[in-house]
Amino acid sequence: MTPPPFSDTLAAALDRAGSPVCVGLDPVLERLPEPIRAEHWEPARAFAAFCEGVIDAVAPHVAVVKPQSACFERYGSAGFHALERTILHARERGLIVILDAKRGDIGVSAQHYAASAASMGAHAITVNAYLGPSTVEPYLDAGLGVYLLVRTSNPDSDAVQARRLEGGGNVASILADLARDLGHARLGLRGLSDVGAVVGATKAAEGAALRALMPDQVFLVPGYGAQGGTAADVRALLRPSATTPAQSGVVVNASRSVLYPADPCDDWQGAITAAAANLAADVAAILR
Repeated sequence: MTPPPFSDTLAAALDRAGSPVCVGLDPVLERLPEPIRAEHWEPARAFAAFCEGVIDAVAPHVAVVKPQSACFERYGSAGFHALERTILHARERGLIVILDAKRGDIGVSAQHYAASAASMGAHAITVNAYLGPSTVEPYLDAGLGVYLLVRTSNPDSDAVQARRLEGGGNVASILADLARDLGHARLGLRGLSDVGAVVGATKAAEGAALRALMPDQVFLVPGYGAQGGTAADVRALLRPSATTPAQSGVVVNASRSVLYPADPCDDWQGAITAAAANLAADVAAILR
């Protein structure tokens, strides 16, 4: 039996959760709760235990988690094992997993990266499409959703992505066109594409233009919360006339503000649950 398109699986999960939010799993050893560090002296084991605890804490409130591959890869084979454990646990809790790996190669290399992500259990992956369509297609062929880096949240992205083109638009608009064109043949039953785009909340001034270029793309939106993105910024990225989380066309990501609450207290999981609940409520209110 052919599995449903990624976009349909994602849409169903967002509507079940009631809010289009994602928690980024970006573990940093020095910031882990003291009980985790005391029990697990080996960093990769500590990461796995922490991320599994985070997943349990946020699962009642969010639909998506986004493990940052680099955080795990730095610890070699043990880190990869921790990443696999994290992805498996998220799937067991019914969450969508977007692997934040920002792969960018072509040909056989891209096929290997795609097979690796799929075998670990990721539903989707972030991709840097600088080398063109053949950077993206192997991931789609492997059954993964893909999020192209289009307008990222870091301030110095302007040095490349905001460069103006002689014929109008900017470099980001080229990537937006690519996402739209590749995604046109990958629409699910909900009218969304398996090819999405990373568009930072901190770049919402370009939101309307990017949404016009990519009407069927789901935007993975970093930069909300700790990086300065606001509710008004997210609102600028929504699909017109959206009335449900899935129709909104956004997945709003927060990492530090959820993983490391300002007042973690002794119950670190409880503090994370509260932070995730607040995030979900805030983003749901944007849709209303």
